[in-house]
Amino acid sequence: MADLVRAAGDAFIERSRKWITWKHVKVLLAMRGVATAALGGHLDECTRCGHRAISYNSCRNRHCPKCQAGARDRWLAARRQELLPTRYVHVVFYTSSSLAPLVLQNKKVIYDLLFRTSAESLLEVARDPQHLGAEIGFFSVLHTWSQKLDIHPHVHCVVPAGGLSLDHTHWVPASERFFLPCEVLRKVFRGKFVDALKQAFRNGQLRFHGDLTLLAQTKDLCRLASDPCTEPTGSSI
Repeated sequence: MADLVRAAGDAFIERSRKWITWKHVKVLLAMRGVATAALGGHLDECTRCGHRAISYNSCRNRHCPKCQAGARDRWLAARRQELLPTRYVHVVFYTSSSLAPLVLQNKKVIYDLLFRTSAESLLEVARDPQHLGAEIGFFSVLHTWSQKLDIHPHVHCVVPAGGLSLDHTHWVPASERFFLPCEVLRKVFRGKFVDALKQAFRNGQLRFHGDLTLLAQTKDLCRLASDPCTEPTGSSI
């Protein structure tokens, strides 16, 4: 990948001026410097024979398949050790695309809200006896870009298709047809996320710069935030 970026990266950036952002360029520049003196390095020396070799530094960018491939594989292996002997489902929570500019200026606050409200929504709906009636566990992973490299904050949740009964005495399996009702999850998440965003605004936690200055009004903010939703899909792991 680094060889491709070095060979064609500049031409690609030039052709993509209309849509590419500094974030994309930053990743490309980091990957271009992999295994070169551009990122510095260190000298390794064998204590027995005295042979010396230069090791260049990694870019350590999470998008780089070379530098983060090992870390990713170790993380996946650790997660596999945590899996239960049951079917798993995949649930995705994401915000309205119109909220993207605000997210870029308030990443820490809004990413935290996204994690918290998506987790609360899963736990609340799963506990409801009308749906699963169980205590569930899961892990969540934040993705900030879409496959087209657009800003698209969303949280992937990997969830066992079932949970412990509310009295913690037995396992409650989810229906084979679906895990939790999508419309209910969507409604609960939308309410929690919008309420949390309003509270963050009232607490002065949100920042509005440049073109977003006019959005520093609750009505406009609520309009932008009105369509976060979920995309539950079943999958086996």
